[in-house]
Formats: sequence, structure tokens, C-alpha cells
Amino acid sequence: MRGFGYFVVMFFCLLVFMGSTEGQLQMDFYSRSCPNAEKIVQDYVNRHIHNAPSLAATILRMHFHDCFVRGCDGSVLLNTTSSGNQTEKLATPNLTLRGFGFIDGVKSLLEAACPGVVSCADVIALVARDAIVATGGPFWKVPTGRRDGTISRSSEASNNIPPPTSNFTNLRTLFANQGLDLKDLVVLSGAHTIGVAHCSSFSNRLYNFTGVLGSQDPALDSEYADNLKARKCRSLNDNTTIVEMDPGSFRTFDLSYYRHLLKRRGLFQSDSALTTNSTTLSLVNQLLQGSLENFFAEFADSMEKMGRINVKTGTVGEIRKQCAVVNS
Repeated sequence: MRGFGYFVVMFFCLLVFMGSTEGQLQMDFYSRSCPNAEKIVQDYVNRHIHNAPSLAATILRMHFHDCFVRGCDGSVLLNTTSSGNQTEKLATPNLTLRGFGFIDGVKSLLEAACPGVVSCADVIALVARDAIVATGGPFWKVPTGRRDGTISRSSEASNNIPPPTSNFTNLRTLFANQGLDLKDLVVLSGAHTIGVAHCSSFSNRLYNFTGVLGSQDPALDSEYADNLKARKCRSLNDNTTIVEMDPGSFRTFDLSYYRHLLKRRGLFQSDSALTTNSTTLSLVNQLLQGSLENFFAEFADSMEKMGRINVKTGTVGEIRKQCAVVNS
């Protein structure tokens, strides 16, 4: 009995420890250590994002890609420093990411105000939210206290970030691996209502879907496909042309993306995949039947959930002085 009692005590101590670790991610985490931190971030975003509003979408994507590899720890920002290890930046899903200089600009101001206090992981999370809000999108709460990871591997990014060629099974698995459910999948995919994509992300649907040159994805509306081939992606090997992910509304955070899905005009296979499962299709319809305010609220909930994926807190990780390199 003594041994059992000791086990129970230790078990509850472990639960308390786990709870306190999670508790370190909290609203206004920097209220004492760097009181103006969040205002510095917000002011920088509001001052500069309108010069390049498309960065809102790509920094949101950066946050997503960061969280899906080793958790939300800023590992996507690290540069490759040796030929023996290529970082996440060099993984195929991240080759088209932009906005690293924007993140560095915010970080330099924070370092000047409060050296060694605010993590790069928190900078990404805050900038992503503030940039979306500044360009007319939803607001969500961003609890802070994340610490930066010191490991970044391109292979892990390739294996964990859902590619645009994903079918439903692959999407469900990769999201579930991060503790996200089908509702999160549908709601977070709604971020494709803004931004653009390179032809190389979907040109196989137009020219080589079955592996036979000239084959086209039958799940893609033929009129939409013909328009893309005639005006945008004129060959299978076009790696430079960009296309609106939400045609006619790609600068506005709205429900238009979901309307395109029901018309078989989702740009990626991963977009179309949302209509191949009864549960996700039902969720798409529910969002369309609701208000824009409801979509914003659902998006906020899923973003807050995503922002907590495998966060490093307490003494785990570090606070990088420069986001592209680990501390020496």
C-alpha cells in the first residue's frame, strides 16, 4: 500500500508539473519582462503591412508551417549553417515562403527594447495575427511564452506539412498528428481565401494528373481548368507564374473560398479533398450557411488551438537573439 500511495502522489505531482508548464503559455506573458512587446509588434505591422499586404497571407502560412514541424518554436526561421543539415527553409513546402525580413525587422526592435526576452516563435505568432487583422481578417487571442527550438530539419518539414497534392486521408492523418480535428482542417483551410500560389503547386491537375501527359483532374471544373491553362499556367513546368487561390476575392478574408469548393474550383487537390468526405463537406456547408462573423469566430478558435501545438516553455529551448541562427 505504501508503494501504491507513493505512486499516486508522484502521479499527481506530474500532473501539476504538466499543468504549470502549459500555464506558462498565457495572455500578456511579457507584461513585466517587456511591457510594450505586443505594442511594438502591432505598431510595426500596422506601419509596414500595407506596403506589401500580400505578406499577411504568407506570414500566416509561415506560422502554420512552423507549428506543424516540432511545434510552434520558430524552427522554420533557421538558416542552414552546414552542408550536413539542411533546415526547414530548404524543404519544398517552404521554398516559396516570404516575410523572413519582416520577422527580422520586428525582432530587431524587440531586442533593442528588451534584449533576450521575446522569442522568435512568439514573434511569428503575433505578426501572423496582427497582419491578418490589419488587412481586414479575423482577430484571435495569442497567448505567449513560447521558446525557440534549436533543431530544424528539412526532411521533417517535407514529412509533416500537408502538401497541396494531399487527398483526404493524408490531410486527416497529418492534422491528427498535430492534435487537430476535421473541423480544424476545414476552418484552417479557409485561410486560402487570401493569397496566391505558384502554378507548380497544382499544374499536375491541369497537365499530368494520371501520369499521362495531357491528363486533367476530373474533380476540377473543366471551365476553370481551361481558363487556368489559357491565361495562367501555360505549361506543366511553369514554376514562376502565380495564381489567386480565391479568384476575384483573394485580398478579402471571406467565405468565397468555400463557395469555390462547391463549384469544384478549389485550386489544390487538398482543397478539393474537403468535398470528398461527408463530414468535411457538411462542415463546409455549415460555414456557408452561417455568417462571416461565425467563420471568423471558428477561425479564431482553430488558430488558438494550432498556436499551442507542442510549444516549448519554461527552460526548454532558448530565446534567440537573431531568428535565423541559434545562440552561440
